[in-house]
Amino acid sequence: MIEIKQISKSFAENLVLDNVSYLFERGKTNLIIGESGSGKTTLLRSLIGLNKIDSGQVLFDGRDFHNLKIKDKRKLRQEIGMLFQKGALYDYMTVEENILFPLTMFTNQGNEEKIERVNECLKRVNLTNSNKLLPSELSGGMTKRVSIARAIVMNPKYLLCDEPNSGLDPKTAIIIDNLIQEITIENNITTIVNTHDMNSVMEIGERIAYLYKGKLSWHGTKEELINTKNKELNDFVFASKLFKRLKK
Repeated sequence: MIEIKQISKSFAENLVLDNVSYLFERGKTNLIIGESGSGKTTLLRSLIGLNKIDSGQVLFDGRDFHNLKIKDKRKLRQEIGMLFQKGALYDYMTVEENILFPLTMFTNQGNEEKIERVNECLKRVNLTNSNKLLPSELSGGMTKRVSIARAIVMNPKYLLCDEPNSGLDPKTAIIIDNLIQEITIENNITTIVNTHDMNSVMEIGERIAYLYKGKLSWHGTKEELINTKNKELNDFVFASKLFKRLKK
């Protein structure tokens, strides 16, 4: 699990995260929702030190990330898989080389063992035999699946996903959602997903946290979300035509 305690983060005079505390559970898809500028991405980046927090704690199964020594942070980062919004694949590398990259960086495995693991991950995301393709030859959905394969190649305990459905059509978005949830359950991973896609919330949201102007404004299940009395959350959720119909 990942627990955050009283996290605050400012950029210059702009307070982006304001005393946020929450527990992200292992083996479940934990979704963070909110409007653009609510602090979702800043929170995700703060968990792994891409943003240095001003105050508070980030605990990975009890380990306070921001107080670890450099070597211990490096070791902990090897337990974290990261799925970036646009995939963040290296354009000049093949699919195989992109997925190999973390294994080459962080392990002493032999080449045969690494390739075997790459192929396992490609099979898991339904991209068998795509090893030699370049990112320019991939569709948007394939790019996200390769990015997921790279994120899980080190058998992470934690999986962080920033807007995994960004730029995808609704059908492909459902495939990516289901894949993330299946991997979470199969491997008992603590998964955190930033999203503004309410279809994703209703598809895979087991635990949901709503950020509003940098504060944790609400948390609960997707069933509880439909009947929430939180005005700001209601305005956010039922802005779409789909959820307006559900509300009636």
